[in-house]
Amino acid sequence: MSSRDFVYSKFAEFYNNPSSFIPAPTSFEHREFAYLMFKERFMVRHKRFESIQVFQSVLTRNVPSDVYHSCAYYEQPDLEMDKKGWIGSDLVFDIDADHIPTKCGKIHDEWLCQKCEFNGKGITPEQCPLCGGDRFSVKTWLCDLCLESTRVETAKLIDMLTKDFGFATNEMHVFFSGHRGYHVHVEDEAVRSLDALSRKEIVDYVTGLGLSVLNKTSKEKFGKGRKRVATAKKFKLHNYGWNRRLKIGMTKLLSTATVEDLKNLELRNNNLFKNKTVILRRAIEEGRWDSIPGVSVATWLKLAEQVKNLESANIDTVVTTDIHRLIRMNGTLHGKTGLLKMEFPAHQLDDFDPLTQAIAFKKGTTKVFVSNTPEFRLGGATWGPYKNVNVVLPTAAAVMLILKGRAEVAN
Repeated sequence: MSSRDFVYSKFAEFYNNPSSFIPAPTSFEHREFAYLMFKERFMVRHKRFESIQVFQSVLTRNVPSDVYHSCAYYEQPDLEMDKKGWIGSDLVFDIDADHIPTKCGKIHDEWLCQKCEFNGKGITPEQCPLCGGDRFSVKTWLCDLCLESTRVETAKLIDMLTKDFGFATNEMHVFFSGHRGYHVHVEDEAVRSLDALSRKEIVDYVTGLGLSVLNKTSKEKFGKGRKRVATAKKFKLHNYGWNRRLKIGMTKLLSTATVEDLKNLELRNNNLFKNKTVILRRAIEEGRWDSIPGVSVATWLKLAEQVKNLESANIDTVVTTDIHRLIRMNGTLHGKTGLLKMEFPAHQLDDFDPLTQAIAFKKGTTKVFVSNTPEFRLGGATWGPYKNVNVVLPTAAAVMLILKGRAEVAN
């Protein structure tokens, strides 16, 4: 049996298993559905189904590698895009390690320019630095550091959505994506009708884009009949929105930071470290920002910028602004890992472990030839590292390595 046939058979077993539960998204009849054929590798989309049971029977017959539904609601989901009749769309956020610079990514993520074959490690560039090409072959991996980085960003996003936007946790649906991150869906009438521009405003807030904490004064008179324009800069923060977040972030940063930490953040003003206690009380708590000796407006602004980078949520901005977006369907398999996309309560984010709770294939073992893989954790055990070796692995691990292009079924 070839490796592709092996994985196909496992996906077929999953979708044919009556115990494989695929929840129906809300307003099922107004969603567009799509799926990527496993063997033929083409997308079937613009589909509408009467019920989740009918859709599951289609998945059973076709065995897709990936399954999607629209974030949008349509009058006629099965027509062409310009004829569907857009009703509204959920507010959706995608947090993925592909968009987060992590130290581990420089070790286990690889990209290859398809035009000139120049290669590198880490985040895939938009253009090849050698030839300017924009098409790449990419090999990524998922490890605990990747997943922790996306968990942190998701936690910051949920905090903003609840405290700054006022959404209740029962209006949010939080999912492990099945690969290297999380999805957050907001299903609320208040956001359903927002256009792409309005969603861009939300994206800008979440990412801290365009944030300004400068107050400028207007013209002042000097002497007889003489006017001089003087732009006085004064640092000031109030207690709402991003201003509040900056104050909280400054408190967290200065409370624990060492001199070396501040240098790493390009904050080389030693007065920030020497006067930490005074700054926390006099400046951040009492708002007397100009009362700290040796700390200028420029230094406050630099500190605020660094805190903004730490406190903003790193999301895939295109996903949120796209009102016609297709999103991976809850309860289905991810074609790059064989793991489940699955929902869990927002308050359980810290305790949710994707590498044990999102496993779909829990029985059996398979002998595979592994070309090269780092040490990895899956299903409560640790495996590898392996290089050019035959090894017997649990089905879930074998499927993931094959889908990641790092193993083949051993003959």
